[in-house]
Amino acid sequence: MFPKASYINRRKRLHEEIGSGLLLFPGNSESAFNYPANTYSFRQDSTFSYFFGLDHPDFVGVMDVESGIDYIFGNNVDLDDIIWMGPQPTVVDQAAGVGVDNTAPLSELEGFLKTAINKGRKVHFLPPYRGETMIQMEQWLGIPYSMLKQNVSLELINGVVKLRSVKDNLEIADIENMVDVAYKMHTTAMKMAYPGIKEQEIAGTIEGISLAYGGPVSFPVILSVNGQILHNHGHNNYLKAGQLLVVDAGAESQLHYASDITRTCPVGGKFSQRQKEIYEIVLAANMNAIATTKPGLPYRDSHFVACETIAQGLKDIGLMKGDMKEAVAAGAHAMFLPHGLGHMLGLDVHDMENLGQINVGYDKEFRPSEQFGTAFLRMGRRVQPGFVITNEPGIYFIPELIDQWRSEGKFMDFINYDKLETYKDFGGIRIEDDILVTETGCRVLGKPIPKTVAEIEATMAR
Repeated sequence: MFPKASYINRRKRLHEEIGSGLLLFPGNSESAFNYPANTYSFRQDSTFSYFFGLDHPDFVGVMDVESGIDYIFGNNVDLDDIIWMGPQPTVVDQAAGVGVDNTAPLSELEGFLKTAINKGRKVHFLPPYRGETMIQMEQWLGIPYSMLKQNVSLELINGVVKLRSVKDNLEIADIENMVDVAYKMHTTAMKMAYPGIKEQEIAGTIEGISLAYGGPVSFPVILSVNGQILHNHGHNNYLKAGQLLVVDAGAESQLHYASDITRTCPVGGKFSQRQKEIYEIVLAANMNAIATTKPGLPYRDSHFVACETIAQGLKDIGLMKGDMKEAVAAGAHAMFLPHGLGHMLGLDVHDMENLGQINVGYDKEFRPSEQFGTAFLRMGRRVQPGFVITNEPGIYFIPELIDQWRSEGKFMDFINYDKLETYKDFGGIRIEDDILVTETGCRVLGKPIPKTVAEIEATMAR
């Protein structure tokens, strides 16, 4: 855990953000793998973890805004648990470690909340995302399961997003440590990416590195020679010379902070001329977007810098044509980049996504686009010092999308379909860094992971 003062200060700031009422934060329960006693590795709810810091199942945190009192509801283990788990600290001792002096058994929570509700007090809660939590909340609050999401507190969502969006030095250090674990994961993948090896062997090896140096991977490893499939979790292919391997993977710390890095390398250790041309365009988009990410500027602008860089690069090699600003404005670039530049990163790899992406990556000033491609930009608002964001442009050659747009006669003035036909076997390239917005600009977190053509080829030669 972080020092006790970190959690006390976070809760105090949230009290100040919310006008009145009780703030309810259910922690997560164990989830069965295939029978009740065989569970997945426990993962605490991220917002509970942020404010209460306790990595224990079946705890619930409550904050009383008017009184300023915080509570932990939970049960001590019994002898049967101790036989299997060994002695465990009491709820009182755990709560004291994060500065909470008031505890009670979980069985008392329902009466506590209903007493407050009967007095006309509002109970604020965030959107639940686990079925077992929703069933519990229906019982605690008397709100039907199907109506919970309509009754979430936008005031609480906004307060939590405001606090969690700006990372302090302890959080940044933890994220940066996980980027350094990702360095080991990605350089290992590069060194293994030779003809004849199965994707599964590389994926399993780098997942083991995450477990050895941090915690579990921060999301299921994306590793494929079919890089044109954006989130390809299948690992059944054997690598062949001439292919590109896209690896999108990160590690999660014991405090649950995440890294999220993507690198693309040539199977066998050398980029072909055609691969190098496309790779250099994606790298330029990544670097140009980093250069334009500064406090006070919309991340949507950095996204369009990446889009225009990609469009111009593709025009230079004959895959696009015409005025590239007009092409990007029309959405023609989304043939090659059908997603956004990046997203918030923190306790969740898509930080706070359960609170609603529109509440995290957008605000009253900036709203999501409905245009294909740009509609998947998760982060459009102005950035602030302390934001940690991914920067992940890519170029993908998706045969099904090429065929559909060509049959529809779409963007014929901007896309050279005849030449594009020869790239249907290319796959895809994505380059992703985790960046911290600073007072004057931004910096890439962690030990630099090989990113240029020369750096990747040198790493693979070892």
